[in-house]
Amino acid sequence: MAVADFAPGAVAEPQDEPHATGLRDDAFRERMAMLGLCSPALLLVLVVLVSPVAWLFWLSFLANDGSLSLEHYERMIASKSYARIFWTTFQVSTLTTMLCILIGYPLAYFLSQLPPRAAAICLITVLLPFWTSLLVRTYAWLVLLQRKGLLNNWAIELGLWDEPVKLVHNMTGTLIGMTHIMLPFLVLPVYGAMKSIDRDYLKAASNLGASPVSAFWQVFFPLSLPGLFAGALIVFVLCLGFFVTPVVLGGGKVIMVSMRITDNIELFFNWGAASALGVVLLALTMGTLYAASRLLRLDRILGEGNG
Repeated sequence: MAVADFAPGAVAEPQDEPHATGLRDDAFRERMAMLGLCSPALLLVLVVLVSPVAWLFWLSFLANDGSLSLEHYERMIASKSYARIFWTTFQVSTLTTMLCILIGYPLAYFLSQLPPRAAAICLITVLLPFWTSLLVRTYAWLVLLQRKGLLNNWAIELGLWDEPVKLVHNMTGTLIGMTHIMLPFLVLPVYGAMKSIDRDYLKAASNLGASPVSAFWQVFFPLSLPGLFAGALIVFVLCLGFFVTPVVLGGGKVIMVSMRITDNIELFFNWGAASALGVVLLALTMGTLYAASRLLRLDRILGEGNG
């Protein structure tokens, strides 16, 4: 080989450039193939999800005479009743989520500690409410909680209180009914996260001198947080759109956004006002979820939990 080939400053021709070009072409063709395979699902999402939201957004800017206007949003800003409705909606959703966490997390932990056969039987009881209509379950709570219902009658007979307590047609009855309906949506993700935790971690913590309580709070509980946050977000988002339970158990005293949307459509036939309420609720929901993810650092928690 010539000495000139090793001269300082000499630049060798890239021998692998055709190979790199071929790799890029193969990667591009693979992405296009994946896009072609996903196109039916993407088209379905576009038709079922994106198009209705876009149509809802368009209707919110249409006045009653068909012209473009911001009157529906201006009415929401000017009227204090809309602020109270949104506050009630988020209040009910937050309280229901907290009650589901207080009840569902210990229940999921209990189920995760059972033998597989016993846990499967108990999970059937958790899933049993799904086999009954939501409307039937709501009216069942109405029968139990009304002034002359079973709960008041039993409590008076046992001497717990002397007069019937108002447990329905208020916030209390609404929270009881919604917590019962939403509880399985929190138990199932938390139970799945708990069952995936390697029990060797707890044994290692015990060998290092940790008490059972310390091992739970320092090892088990952090590893179960991904399932807990997933279940809490599912419950919170579903509660924002609840309609049947607040109508029946709230008795017109607990007014949520979904009820006001229904009134705008059925009573006033005002699709623009109803669409504006839906758009604002969607924006507030997305903003709340984004703020919660930034505040709680869910990406970091989920990453540690998966690791």
